[in-house]
Amino acid sequence: MLLTITTTCQPATDLGYLLQKHPARAQTFGLGFGQARVFFPESHEGRCTAALLVDIDPIKLKRRGTTDFALDQYVNDRPYVASSFLSVAINRVFGSALRGQCTERPQLAEAAIPLQADIHVVPSRQGGKAIGDLFEPLGYDVDITPHTLDDQFPDWGESPYYTVCLRSTIRLQDLLNHIYVLIPVLDDGKHYYVGAEEVDKLMSHGQGWLADHPQREFIVEGYLKHQRNLKDEALSRFDEPHAISTPMEEEPGEQDLGEEAVETELRLYQQRLQAVLAQLEQCGAERVIDMGCGPGRLLQMLLERSQFKEIVGVDVSHQMLDRARKTLNFKRMPTRQRERVKLLQGSLTYRDHRIEGYDAAVLVEVIEHLDPERLPTLERVLFASTRPATVLITTPNSDYNAVWPSLPAGDRRHPDHRFEWSRQEFRAWAEPVAEQFGYRVRFFPIGPQDAKLGAPTQMAAFTRIDS
Repeated sequence: MLLTITTTCQPATDLGYLLQKHPARAQTFGLGFGQARVFFPESHEGRCTAALLVDIDPIKLKRRGTTDFALDQYVNDRPYVASSFLSVAINRVFGSALRGQCTERPQLAEAAIPLQADIHVVPSRQGGKAIGDLFEPLGYDVDITPHTLDDQFPDWGESPYYTVCLRSTIRLQDLLNHIYVLIPVLDDGKHYYVGAEEVDKLMSHGQGWLADHPQREFIVEGYLKHQRNLKDEALSRFDEPHAISTPMEEEPGEQDLGEEAVETELRLYQQRLQAVLAQLEQCGAERVIDMGCGPGRLLQMLLERSQFKEIVGVDVSHQMLDRARKTLNFKRMPTRQRERVKLLQGSLTYRDHRIEGYDAAVLVEVIEHLDPERLPTLERVLFASTRPATVLITTPNSDYNAVWPSLPAGDRRHPDHRFEWSRQEFRAWAEPVAEQFGYRVRFFPIGPQDAKLGAPTQMAAFTRIDS
């Protein structure tokens, strides 16, 4: 199996620094199932190509047969197609680049450069469209070349094998992580035991892109070899960031991330919900939408107050909606109560007529999980289409991050956060949005306040001018 990576950035030979491989040397690396060779077919300032060639040892492969086909250990496509063997080789040979490390020139690792990856040959039992469905949402131009079963017998039709070319201006780390995760998904035949540690690997290599991928469930299921319990665990970790142990809500001077830290996080989470609830009560809203409702804690609080006649929870994850049903105890809820609440599956970046015309919409710690380039779409959906009289948005205050000693400078509170805004940056976004769509906006701190850095959470309360 062969993977080549080409760049035309200037100077293109920087690819050698990024991969930590010298273009003038061919290197060989031992693997548990064979060996990997790295060489540079071309290397000059205008264009540089690195090749990773993985040779499978048929004797070692013989012991890996897993199907009922009697000759499976001898007759198979494993030595020739891109699969989990390739992912293991990438980790072994290009491990530093996979982790975004470049010892000699660290700034190179953070730079988006023009890259082209050619993968020979990619198996896809679901056809070439499945390859495009996985890579195109990540911003790649994808060329897919099908192969016939046998050139001598064209009537036999096409094989499930394709040569794939990916082109994008992207960080090398991102390219390698996309290939590392998605190739085994397409092959659907991991060669090693898949256990709970694979969930952690998926969280790591999928950080920053998998949570919002339209084929997320398909990817998670394939990567975890269709094990339902592992799939459920992975999806829950994507959809419930507060369940992950992080320093995101640590109080000043607190070092223990055990029980006491969790209680601290819960206190701040409750303060957010209480602040949102107070604003909803003050504005007199009766019909409320919780956009990105998660496990339904705010919905539960709204149900306890008779002011709120109609309550809607919206989430992109069916699993989160199921958890919300459990939080609300749907099965035992009296009919009169159940008529007040509705749960809808939907995306925050697509217009949805079902949620238009409500008194208020709430987004609690949601916007920071969106890529910045998707915010204009959210703005149009929320303020132009859904257009409630009141909009409440909470998000972390990045100024306050300096309070936590365990949060290194420049780090975000959660790995899935695409950005975290300072108070000034939040205003710089919210005030033009309010003016553009005909709203007034006020800002409120939530949580313990530092004299210089403000509170850990900030809230913007938008009020429609014609309401």
